Amino acid sequence: MTKQGKDVEYIDVFESSKNLDAMLKHSDGVRKVPVIVAGDDVTIGFEGQT
Repeated sequence: MTKQGKDVEYIDVFESSKNLDAMLKHSDGVRKVPVIVAGDDVTIGFEGQT
């Protein structure tokens, strides 16, 4: 999928525990969505916490 000229992948963390585990790995255990991963940059939540 493309959004604002960038390739994006939406992953539903409620769909499987594997997806949830991947999100928690990127967010250091923080259970807040969205978790946006762009290269080495990770943004957590709508407020843009990193």
